[in-house]
Amino acid sequence: MVTLAQIRAVASALPRTSEHLIRDYVKFRIGSIVYLSVSPDETLMGFGFPREERASLVESRPDTFQLPRPSDMRYQWVVARMAALDEDEMHELVVDAWRMCVPKKVVAAYLASLG
Repeated sequence: MVTLAQIRAVASALPRTSEHLIRDYVKFRIGSIVYLSVSPDETLMGFGFPREERASLVESRPDTFQLPRPSDMRYQWVVARMAALDEDEMHELVVDAWRMCVPKKVVAAYLASLG
């Protein structure tokens, strides 16, 4: 199971990320675009994910992933149960969601900084 502290450590290291508390949800944004959200009870992590691929992700692992609430279906968004994620998978999901929101040159610079 991943924790908010682990998620925060990954997200806060990503360039241009800012953290906000909105209606008790911890949200990580690039400017005004939210790419990651943790529920108030810290059991669910919402994240940016390609709309055209989300149904297959949810169908492949319904114990881990679920569709967002109906009002969020218009966004490129999926929700994961934090208890079902390991740290490596969470890291990949967070970075991929971030990559959807920043310019390619920012992604390239970040990847280059990793070595």
